[in-house]
Amino acid sequence: MALAHAAQSLRLPKRKLVPPRPGKPKLLAVDLDGTLLDHQGNPHPRDLRALREAKRAGVTISIVTGRLYSGTRPSAIAARIDGPVGCADGSHIVRVHDNATLVHHGLTGTGAHRLRAAVNASRPATFVFASDRIVHDSAGHDYLTYLSTWSHDLVHTEAIHEHDVWDLPSGPTAIVCVGSSEQIHAVVHAIHAEARETVQVAAFPIRKLDQWGLVARAAGGNKGTALRWLAEHSGCTLAETVCVGDWLNDLPMFHVAGRSFAMGHAPPEVKNAATDTLDETSEAGGGVAKAIEHAFGIRVP
Repeated sequence: MALAHAAQSLRLPKRKLVPPRPGKPKLLAVDLDGTLLDHQGNPHPRDLRALREAKRAGVTISIVTGRLYSGTRPSAIAARIDGPVGCADGSHIVRVHDNATLVHHGLTGTGAHRLRAAVNASRPATFVFASDRIVHDSAGHDYLTYLSTWSHDLVHTEAIHEHDVWDLPSGPTAIVCVGSSEQIHAVVHAIHAEARETVQVAAFPIRKLDQWGLVARAAGGNKGTALRWLAEHSGCTLAETVCVGDWLNDLPMFHVAGRSFAMGHAPPEVKNAATDTLDETSEAGGGVAKAIEHAFGIRVP
C-alpha cells in the first residue's frame, strides 16, 4: 500500500528460492505497489512481459492490491488481464473486461457509525474510499500525493465526517487516516472497544512523514480471502496458487497461497511468512519475472 510503503523497511539475509515443484500451479496473483510497479507507479517492462507469457502458457493471472479499482485497472490492462482482480486489500473484487463488481465488503451499520464517530472525535486527516473515489477535507491536502496512487478520483468536501459518502447503502470500501500517534491510537482503541466484530483496523508508523497511518475496512475481506475467491472462481485449489508481494497487507495472501514470493525489500515479517525470498526490489524490477520463472518454469529475457 502506498502509505504503508512510507514506513521504513528492514532487511533479512536472503534465502534461496525453492526449486520448481512437481505439478505446475495454475493461478498467479501479484501485488502492485512495491512489487509490479516502480516508484513512479509504472509496471516494470520485463515483469509485464513475464505476465503476458504466463497468460499465453495458460496461467490465470490476477492482481491483488491495496489500490482502488480505478488505480488498479491501468496495470491490469497493461498486463492483459480481463478477468477479476482484488482491490482495496481484497475488499472489492472487480471483473476487468466489463468493470463489474463481483464482491464488495463495505463498512455499514454500527461499525461504520462507530468509526465515523471515532474519526470525528480524534480528527486525524481522514480519507473515505467509496464508489472508486476518495473523499477528503482540507486536513488531507498534504497527503494527496500518497493517496493518488490508490485512485485518481479525489473529491474535496468541507467536513469529512459530515459527508454523505458514509451513508451509501453498500458502505465505504475503506477508511484511511494520517495523524499523530495519539490521534491514530485513539481511533484504534475506540474501534477495538466498540466495533471489533465488524471493523478490522491496522495502524502503522509512517517514518518518512513522522506520522502514523491507519487503514480500516469491514471485517471479512483481506488479500487472503480475495485469493481464495479467485482460486475458486478459476477452478483451482489454493495449493495451486502463487502470489508475489512485499508488505504486511500481503501476509493474509501469503498464509493461504501454495507458494509465496517476498520482494527483496520486504520487511522481516513478510520474508518470514513467504516460501521464497527474491533478491529483486521494486526499484529495478524483475521480481515478478523471477517468481514466474521459478514457479512456472517460464523464463523471459
